[in-house]
Amino acid sequence: MVIMPVYNVIILPFTDIFLQMDKLIGVKNQELRVGSQVLFLISKDKQDNFQLNLDSFYPIGVMGIITEINHNGFLVVHTDERVKINEVHYEANQVQFELVKLVEIDDLDKILEQDKLAKLKKALRDFVSQFQWGIFIQNFIFDWKSISEIVCAMSMWLPIGNEERYSLLEVDSISKRTSMIEDIMYEYMAVSQVNMEATNHQEDENKKIYREAAIRKQMDYLQKELEELHPENVSDIQMFEKKIHDSHMNDEAKKEAMKVLNRMKQEGDHGPEYGLLYDYLDFITSLSWKKEKYVSVSLDKASKILEKEHYGLKRVKKRILEQIAVMNLKKSMSGSILLFVGPPGVGKTSIGQSIADAMNRKFVRVSLGGVRDEADIRGHRRTYIGAMAGRIMNGISKSGVSNPVMLLDEVDKLSNSYQGDPAAALLEVLDSEQNCTFTDHYLNVSYDLSDVVFICTANSVDTIPEPLLNRMEVIEFNGYTPIEKFHIAKRHLLPKVYDITGLDGKNLRITDGAIKRVISDYTMESGVRNLKRVIETLCRRVALEIVNGNHDRLEITAKTVDNYLDMRPIHHDKVHSIDKAGIVTGLAWTQAGGEILFIESIFTKGKGKVIITGRLGDVMKESVQIAISLVKGIFPDKAKLFEENDLHIHVPEGAVPKDGPSAGITLTVAIASLVTGIKVDSSIAMTGEVSLRGNVMAIGGLNEKLMAAERSGITKVFVPKDNIYDLEKVPKEIKDKLNIISISTVKEVLKYTGIISSVKKIKK
Repeated sequence: MVIMPVYNVIILPFTDIFLQMDKLIGVKNQELRVGSQVLFLISKDKQDNFQLNLDSFYPIGVMGIITEINHNGFLVVHTDERVKINEVHYEANQVQFELVKLVEIDDLDKILEQDKLAKLKKALRDFVSQFQWGIFIQNFIFDWKSISEIVCAMSMWLPIGNEERYSLLEVDSISKRTSMIEDIMYEYMAVSQVNMEATNHQEDENKKIYREAAIRKQMDYLQKELEELHPENVSDIQMFEKKIHDSHMNDEAKKEAMKVLNRMKQEGDHGPEYGLLYDYLDFITSLSWKKEKYVSVSLDKASKILEKEHYGLKRVKKRILEQIAVMNLKKSMSGSILLFVGPPGVGKTSIGQSIADAMNRKFVRVSLGGVRDEADIRGHRRTYIGAMAGRIMNGISKSGVSNPVMLLDEVDKLSNSYQGDPAAALLEVLDSEQNCTFTDHYLNVSYDLSDVVFICTANSVDTIPEPLLNRMEVIEFNGYTPIEKFHIAKRHLLPKVYDITGLDGKNLRITDGAIKRVISDYTMESGVRNLKRVIETLCRRVALEIVNGNHDRLEITAKTVDNYLDMRPIHHDKVHSIDKAGIVTGLAWTQAGGEILFIESIFTKGKGKVIITGRLGDVMKESVQIAISLVKGIFPDKAKLFEENDLHIHVPEGAVPKDGPSAGITLTVAIASLVTGIKVDSSIAMTGEVSLRGNVMAIGGLNEKLMAAERSGITKVFVPKDNIYDLEKVPKEIKDKLNIISISTVKEVLKYTGIISSVKKIKK
């Protein structure tokens, strides 16, 4: 008897089984001969070296007889009855099995069986007829004599497991087994039909895709040929497809761009939205989406560029070089956001271009003065007619790169309206944690601004909201001294004006004395913008003389400047001799620079009324009240004067509004001088705010105020002690001409000015 272990094969009684000899487990070809009795053991697991023990196979097997051995390697076995295997014995190299025959329960009607067999064979013939190889299989189907023979023959193609195959052999009832076989076969054909339909459908889809791809490829080839013949006739669709493909967009942006491009295709050239879609695609493809690789910046080169293009500003240049050094160490495209604060014309905007040159970056300026609509920053949504991107993304588009130096000019001139708060929209732009995903409403996709170097400018920080100010590092630009203005005029302004007017050193010479005269008598600003305009006026007048043939060469000196300028010299307030008490000189800061400010006070007969004139703001009006209270406290014996008289305080030039927290000490000294009758030296000026405790508090704009004092002939200046560190920023030439005294209390000032004369002189 030949033992044939089989795995994952359906073996049923009373059928012809076709087996491949090389697939049999542990069976040698020489053991196989026609007529040999066979015992099929159903293996539980697939094994190469089969071990005969009860744990290796299922308890039910099938007996059979080998009826044919085919020379092609096939074996035909006619199975007989099922047997149950109880024991396996090994004796003298022989294997003996203890077998028990199992009884088949023949409970299936023969006519019903034949009817089921016919239906199943017909279903199989119809099924295989859908395949090209089906005609060969149909002959085998005709020869199958039982349902069991069908399932055994189809065993290797059925998608069922070893357990399910063995379950057919376990069943004693032929009727139940037949039903199970029918379920397996019909399910197999149904699943195969669905798979075939799905496969055919997928093949059809693939054919369409391949065909479409082939057609498109052919069209692209033909279109390319046409473009080479007529490059001026490239369609918008093709142009944008190429731009989108070459733009290095992120997935989000590319998806949005392709969505708009498809809409553009559907609209056609004459669609109502074609122009809007064109503008959007033109804008989004004009942006640089490629991340630039960081290149270290030479500090020596950067320093030379800054020194060449700007005179002075040592602290500013040092801070810029520090920024570049940090960027070099971190290999970072950007760093801290700098806010340049100072009067007009001191170089806040122009130094932005120099920073870009020093970093070898593109420069773009975005003016924010007067912006009151949030959409100017974030852009308009495309649902609106005339929608466009915000100023930030427009600046990126103009620069053509993703890492420019962007100057946000005049951030202190932003204003609010019912259309939103543009300053709030800037919070995301200037926040390094958020601007990597900045979303412009027009683009509707995120754009990375983290590589942009942002620089902001402002004349004052007073109008900048605190949350926005906290995102920036404030760097103050002090006003230029006359000496600095002179060097700037010689090195930078004159060459530029010569170029503008077509003159040069051969036909015009402006002497140093003339430049100094223009600076002292025709300009009063902290910057040099008006100085440049005056020099341009001089050069235009000279150009007219030369073109008319009156002169070939002219020289302008300090004495002849007035002949070429049809403007009156600017009147700067000068200190004058004070012949009465109640008048004190103060120092004020304006956006154009510093000025001296006279505080005048007088008592008139009345009932204690306080009259304030000179267009003073709320802050200065409060300072007047504090000053009166302080004087009453310091001089209690003079308090009746305020009850029996009206106090009139006036600040000249009433047409000019005045306000700010720095006139408190001047007002206090003026009123103290008035009540004591002691005059204050006209060569003394002062600045500082006061508290009811008599303390003098810090102020701003010290540099501009001291320059105004020096220009006006002041020799001694009182400044708050808390501003002592600000003196380091004041040019040495100004400090050398002034006697600067730091004070911390009102009484110290009164002692220095001689109003309180009974106390010993205090050291400086």
